[in-house]
Amino acid sequence: MPDSSDYVVVGSGLAGAATAWQLAARGHQVTILERNVPASHDGSSHGSARIFRYAYPDPFYTQAVLESKALWDGLALDTAAELITPAGAVDYGPERNPALLAGVLAGAGIDHELLSVAEARTRWPQIAFDTEVLWHPGAGVIDAEAAVNAMVALAVGNGAEVLTGWSLSRTDRLDSGGQGRSGYRLTSATGDTVDAGNVVISAGGWLPELLGRLSLPSGFLAGLPEITVRQEQAFHFRYRDPVSAGQWPTFIHKAADIQAYGLPGGRDAGFAGQKVAEYNGGPLIPSAAEQTGIVDPANRERVVDYVRRYLPGLDTEPYAETTCLFTNTPNEDFLIDRVDNLTILSPCSGHGAKFAPLIGQWAADLATGSANFPQRFRSSTTAASSH
Repeated sequence: MPDSSDYVVVGSGLAGAATAWQLAARGHQVTILERNVPASHDGSSHGSARIFRYAYPDPFYTQAVLESKALWDGLALDTAAELITPAGAVDYGPERNPALLAGVLAGAGIDHELLSVAEARTRWPQIAFDTEVLWHPGAGVIDAEAAVNAMVALAVGNGAEVLTGWSLSRTDRLDSGGQGRSGYRLTSATGDTVDAGNVVISAGGWLPELLGRLSLPSGFLAGLPEITVRQEQAFHFRYRDPVSAGQWPTFIHKAADIQAYGLPGGRDAGFAGQKVAEYNGGPLIPSAAEQTGIVDPANRERVVDYVRRYLPGLDTEPYAETTCLFTNTPNEDFLIDRVDNLTILSPCSGHGAKFAPLIGQWAADLATGSANFPQRFRSSTTAASSH
């Protein structure tokens, strides 16, 4: 007989781990199926450096960050782990509209300052600002891997089971007759099976190749937004002055010719520099299964040129580099939708990490039929937004 569970969560990155934690905490029987290990390096939730920030042009997301922060604080307390390191954040550039972001933060009661170029350059001489700057000190750096492990540990503490090295091949609907079971049978690439009353697919960049093998109704499939995967690249640049290591904020800079972001690199690269990347600058790939892990030389050249022009406080040659995955929807909203007893969860679009505990709460609400779920993330009601 196959193993069985009330809820099976496929994937234990930030979103999947958070969903399993939330479901198990509510008393549900939960099994996590992970193709590798939680927070594995070939997924989207590895490493120690993701930006936590409040600044969004859409007040919905800023309010959601506030809700998420309360959950982060509870998670850190329950696991005695430091999951968000304070750093603050600066937003600037002709395409970023710092004044608009400041207005949203003011409406939410979030501490911030709007600084002139001269004021900002005096405060952070290591950055060559080109417009006025929004500063909000409540931002920081998320330790993604530690967060995943903390949430998985809490799920296991509430009775969840974790199966690693379990690569999903397909799901099949179970008839409620016969042996008296209903729901789904999940089959691995090696032929192992698990039965589930409810399934949550949180497969990140592997989602595009799985969609056709999930026993989803054709109408539901046709209504999903286009999901694209990019193999992003991130580069670590040494601080010219090691003393400045603790004085670097996270940043988002939307110049006319490049959108870049940066943050202290943490243990990912020996605490010696700033992690810098071009947003959505990597090549499109069909799914995570097609990633190569090879850095694109043209992207490296663009980021090195960016550092040379805008970040005088950094050496201009990267001392470490890596690839990662961005799974995007057309309008950069999340995708959290459900049909029958199967939930599709793809927080994606490069800005989901900060919302992880809240995404888990939302996904658990949707999977259990709660009325609290924000409908904008369902494919039939998704609203356009910008970030």
